Amino acid sequence: MPFTPAMTKCAGLILAGGRSSRMGGTPKALVELAGLTLLERAMAALAPQVGDLAVNLPPDIDMPVPGLSVVRDEAPTFEGPLAGVLAGLLHASTLSPPPTHLLTVPVDLPFLPAELAHRLAAVIDGSDTIVVAEGPEGRAPLCTLWPLSVAPRLAAFLAGGTDRRVGAFLASQRTASVAFAPIPVGEAMVDPFFNINTPDDLDKAAALIGAGRP
Repeated sequence: MPFTPAMTKCAGLILAGGRSSRMGGTPKALVELAGLTLLERAMAALAPQVGDLAVNLPPDIDMPVPGLSVVRDEAPTFEGPLAGVLAGLLHASTLSPPPTHLLTVPVDLPFLPAELAHRLAAVIDGSDTIVVAEGPEGRAPLCTLWPLSVAPRLAAFLAGGTDRRVGAFLASQRTASVAFAPIPVGEAMVDPFFNINTPDDLDKAAALIGAGRP
């Protein structure tokens, strides 16, 4: 029987494994925005959209994360966000019953769409398709719905060379994209995949929330 969107069952993974050097070294998961950490905001956005929800943290960060499984990168020689994606895929494969897909989101996106999982799943045209979100400013390559079947190919990609960029791996795979329009935040229209990389970004997000976002 051909795979259809209705067969999609998603687990979720919040990617919080970066070093956060431009934020002064504070792990992004712990950065506060309007009274909530970025991890708490990502949890609130993603939990209603998926089954099991986990977080990928750096190997040297230990902190309580109530309600979430913590997954670590599988091999110390793997670096970058794809190592976290692989860890999440392998974790999802141990769930019972296992999901068909893993939805990943970076921890530093405070305005994630509530319909992210549903809209990505709706365009799946085969069980092996990777579906990537796209905002007004371009692709958000880690806001992605990954089939669990991609794990062996991702592991081989990470082990096989020095180019471990997300875009390089996606270019070698069957993918689809879903475009998301700007969303209202306060009095502004904002890319739903606006990310917080610097203190200035954090200040901008705080100003937007202060202008009217709950």
